[in-house]
Amino acid sequence: MGKKKTLGQSGNPEPEDSSPGTTSGYPEPWADIPLPPYSFSQFGGPPGTLSMPVPPPLNCPPGLEHLILIDQLLVQQQVEILEAITGFETNNRYEIKDRLKQTIYFAVEDNDCCTRNFCGYNRPFTIKILTLSGQEIIILKRPLRCNSCFFPCCLQKIEVQAPPGVPIGYVSQTWHPCFPKFSVQNENRKEVLKVIGPIMVCNCNANIDFEVKSLDKGTVVGKISKQWAGFIKELFTNSDNFGIQFPLDLDVKMKAVMLGACFLIDFMFFENTGLQRPKIGIW
Repeated sequence: MGKKKTLGQSGNPEPEDSSPGTTSGYPEPWADIPLPPYSFSQFGGPPGTLSMPVPPPLNCPPGLEHLILIDQLLVQQQVEILEAITGFETNNRYEIKDRLKQTIYFAVEDNDCCTRNFCGYNRPFTIKILTLSGQEIIILKRPLRCNSCFFPCCLQKIEVQAPPGVPIGYVSQTWHPCFPKFSVQNENRKEVLKVIGPIMVCNCNANIDFEVKSLDKGTVVGKISKQWAGFIKELFTNSDNFGIQFPLDLDVKMKAVMLGACFLIDFMFFENTGLQRPKIGIW
């Protein structure tokens, strides 16, 4: 005779416990389901905790979720051996890291040979910011414009797109005879923050800070710092390191725009090619 099945409270037979890894004869609920891309364990919960997905904010462009709980970024330009040896300008490449120095994005300049070597640091460019898997999430576009306080109608600017093709903000240079000043704007070209640098942008064994200020200029809310990389690296290579600090609760789109401000500052003041050298103010 077969094994007698027990009846549950409803009068129906109870399922058999027939195989390992099952509960009452049914598969484990999470046995073959991968972890969701965002879980509470990523946001301070117990490591390995399986929980419901945490969706990014509704206005967060895809790929920028890493920036939600970040208030500091490190941008490191990679040393190009060919450029260091020959002086032949190549496309810049960068690693973008969090405060723990873990790489979260890559940035690659997309430019042609003639533009790089004849226009120098004034060159127009497109910089693509990629995830570790190679997905393009941010595009930075800088047009060819003047780089002198004598031409206030044609000063520097950069457009930030995320995802590619969708503008989310702009960084525009503000005219001033001595100090480098920039306006950080949202997708509607409404000013959100100001960036003000020192009159002397030539560093020697010290960092150079560009302060990020509120609209009334009364509160410093962050900074973009050109970090001193050491005498040998500063003298013989064109590789720069930058630190970016901003409020934790800043709109994630504006955090991406701050990346654009960092790259614009790098090219304007620290991208030395040939006989071009660091400048004073915006001259």
